Amino acid sequence: MLHRDYDTQVCSVARSLEVVGERWTLLLVRSVMLGVRRFDDLQSHTGVTRSVLTARLRRLVDEGVLERRPYQDRPPRFEYVLTEKGLGLWTVIEHLRQWGDEHYPEPEGPPRVIVHKRCGGHPDVHLMCDRCGEPLSAWSVKAIPGPALIARGLETPPEEPVETRNLAPDPA
Repeated sequence: MLHRDYDTQVCSVARSLEVVGERWTLLLVRSVMLGVRRFDDLQSHTGVTRSVLTARLRRLVDEGVLERRPYQDRPPRFEYVLTEKGLGLWTVIEHLRQWGDEHYPEPEGPPRVIVHKRCGGHPDVHLMCDRCGEPLSAWSVKAIPGPALIARGLETPPEEPVETRNLAPDPA
């Protein structure tokens, strides 16, 4: 994490980086958006050490980006879910994914493909559906394995119709 050593700056980007600016933090938020919510699963999905994972999850919970919820009583076990504040990072992560796919492409193609649940279109650079023109959000899209993950045997191709975890749970 960055230290607050720029007291003279009045900058929303600097304040935001205090929370999400460390490499593992956005990867953890991305993983939770993909449906990976338990500690051991987050560790294996990202490769982060247990100590770093513990610290990052604690910070994200303290900052209101994630909520820690019990899923088992004996022994006590918890999962991490996105809050509304955390879901607000979807646009950041989606733009970063698009930027990475454009500037650092995998030879096989993108690792993940984002699909509009309603019509099957994809987000454009303005996060509008390229097929129907609807504005997209974490609620309206799914992530499916892309060519790079499939080619490397890290994911299997989706069945038809596409069945994936929603990036965000349906609102209650």
